[in-house]
Amino acid sequence: MTTMQQFLDVATRGQSEKLLTALQGLPDDKRAWSPASGSRSALDQVAECAMLNGSMAALLNGNPFPKDFSFEKYLQEKLELAQDPDRTVELLKTNTEAVCSAIAKLTDSDLEKSVQMPWGSMTFNEMVSYPLWNMSYHEGQITYIKLMLEEAASQ
Repeated sequence: MTTMQQFLDVATRGQSEKLLTALQGLPDDKRAWSPASGSRSALDQVAECAMLNGSMAALLNGNPFPKDFSFEKYLQEKLELAQDPDRTVELLKTNTEAVCSAIAKLTDSDLEKSVQMPWGSMTFNEMVSYPLWNMSYHEGQITYIKLMLEEAASQ
């Protein structure tokens, strides 16, 4: 019988590959392009996934949420990361491996552990599917960018 942890390990790894396939499906010169003012580029979205997979791995490995967390600092780090496509892809791969390894080693009783977040306490059970969900969501967003580009090219 497959455990939830085993399922999420395999599914999250697969979703990371789907996210990268979506990114690579865009022309190189459009990966940092955003369709409108205030909207996000594909690289920005992959950078978010890369960083959040690393953060989630740290939490699932028992590290507390950083007391000195700054959303402004996070946004700046994400912006800088997204400016280096190779580094962004490599960090996604590295951090996906880290979060999947953390998920796979969790026992059922570990899922009841909790971590204090700025908005309240969350159990590991509530957190383990987030990397899969987030990368799925952003795969869809990147696919939509591709569709917009194809539509514009056909006109």
